[in-house]
Amino acid sequence: MRPFDDAAQILFGKSADQLDETEREVLLHSREGRILSEDRNVAYEARQSLGDRVADAIARVGGSWTFIIGFLLFLVVWTLANTVLLSRDAFDPYPFIFLNLVLSMLAALQAPIIMMSQNRQAARDRFEASKDYEVNLKAEIELIALHHKIDTYLLDEIAALKLEILRLREALRQQE
Repeated sequence: MRPFDDAAQILFGKSADQLDETEREVLLHSREGRILSEDRNVAYEARQSLGDRVADAIARVGGSWTFIIGFLLFLVVWTLANTVLLSRDAFDPYPFIFLNLVLSMLAALQAPIIMMSQNRQAARDRFEASKDYEVNLKAEIELIALHHKIDTYLLDEIAALKLEILRLREALRQQE
């Protein structure tokens, strides 16, 4: 595929077999005139597993003001129930050992889930950066192609003007 080799050399300064997958894909899209950009949310969501989506939902809830306020209310109710309302038969009397156990277990489960979600967010950022690179690369290729077309057109116009000038000079010489 000789034209592909020429384009790779002109645009990337290397042969077609030296192009990485992204460069090759962008060059193919450009040559075929296809749109490269896509809805990144849809593309990324399609790659996520059920566990990924569940962990993200837990992280979203666990990192919200609704959760914080709701959990604060739970702690107030727990404390009031075990100190005031159930002062004689409290199921978790002060210093709230069972509550500490529940909080420790919650933290032990929630922290890794939030970390998994953060790792996926970092992966999503890398995915989006990759897509941005592809779109920018294609835009650059298209700009180079437009510059080439304009340069070719201008060179043709200059050549035509030079011929016209030569013709006019010749006509003036013949009149003298």
